[in-house]
Amino acid sequence: MQTRSYINIVLWTVLMGGAPMTSAQDLARATPESVGMSSAGLQAATANLQQHIDAGDIAGVVAAVAREGKLVYFEALGQSNLERGNPMPAEALFRIYSMSREITSAAVLQQYELGRFQFDDPVSKYLPQFADQRVLLDPDSTDITATRARVADMTIAHLLTHTSGLGSRSSRLYEENKVRDRRITLDAMVDNAARIPLFHEPGSAFLYGIHATILGKLVEVWSGQAFEDYLQEHLFTPLGMSSTQFAALGADAERLAVVYRPTAGKLMPYEIEELPFTEQPTLIEGGVGLLSSVMDYTRFAQMILNRGELNGVRVLAPEVAELAFHNAVPPAAMPIGDSGYWLGSGWTLGGFNLVMDPTAYSFPVSQGTIWWDGSAGTRFFIDPVQDLVIVIMAQVSPSNGGGFREDFTRLVDAALTRRGE
Repeated sequence: MQTRSYINIVLWTVLMGGAPMTSAQDLARATPESVGMSSAGLQAATANLQQHIDAGDIAGVVAAVAREGKLVYFEALGQSNLERGNPMPAEALFRIYSMSREITSAAVLQQYELGRFQFDDPVSKYLPQFADQRVLLDPDSTDITATRARVADMTIAHLLTHTSGLGSRSSRLYEENKVRDRRITLDAMVDNAARIPLFHEPGSAFLYGIHATILGKLVEVWSGQAFEDYLQEHLFTPLGMSSTQFAALGADAERLAVVYRPTAGKLMPYEIEELPFTEQPTLIEGGVGLLSSVMDYTRFAQMILNRGELNGVRVLAPEVAELAFHNAVPPAAMPIGDSGYWLGSGWTLGGFNLVMDPTAYSFPVSQGTIWWDGSAGTRFFIDPVQDLVIVIMAQVSPSNGGGFREDFTRLVDAALTRRGE
């Protein structure tokens, strides 16, 4: 009952006292000075990205900044393929990994708007294979026979806020039991996730995991459409996201930036997946499966900042899009981490990390910013205080790339000459 009452409080807060909505605007280009930013400051951000390329931290990068709904910065630097000497194209495709989650959550919010479910509905109402799922006695164990009965239902809200008890695709338990494989169907992965015990009681703890992939299956159940078809019809086409897809086939393969890993002082190609993104996956994975471009993701992020609308096209009702900006993690699961920015973060029903305490962050962020990144070197910020969207994408593993994303954030912040309050 605690989760139910808490989610109801979140919904009541949004409906009665949500943040003011910005008007929908197209991503027309504007000078930085016209929206309270410094051209020289943004040029310094470009110079710093080039320094990271020259230092061998990353091979290339594309980045965009929009303020007040206008595009004030868009740069492509370096190379997408060092071996071939290909310059980084502005329309390059990137493996966005966990930045897929927010797109999946937007589809879920659309279904909520249509009345297809309630946030406190048990997942088993729509996916019966989760009805009798048990909980590990020891969350660090891989013994799936040492379990106890689950007390609480796993709800849709738990999936959206990573508090369901499901684990990470890279956890030892899931890897040993082959829960996730890009060569299996979405139905098979859902079945695999349901047959493995939960790491903890639903609603009791935050554990970043495979939730969005399960949510993708739920979108299929609610809508009656294949998940990839649903995304195309209800998000990608309306928002003009022509480069967001689950594979780079044919000519698109040339646009896909290579992932590099620093090895003995040199960037070397590195394949993260056994089934590469230049082949059609069987698994349509809402958690980590999408490719996108910087411009596509900037359009998506601006739609969220605009509370559901872009260029006169509305894909979410304002009050539903507003849910992306409010913490919905049950009090029992807070804080969601024990160090760094996790201590200052919440998680929203829109599938976003929410900045609740900016002092916990090592880079400048406004309170109320929603953001996330991907494990191959991508990141975005949606800042309602500064009316600002930042999207930056490279392809590097590990994803830190010498701190190129953090440096870019600091320099964009320093380029603000007029600050919101």
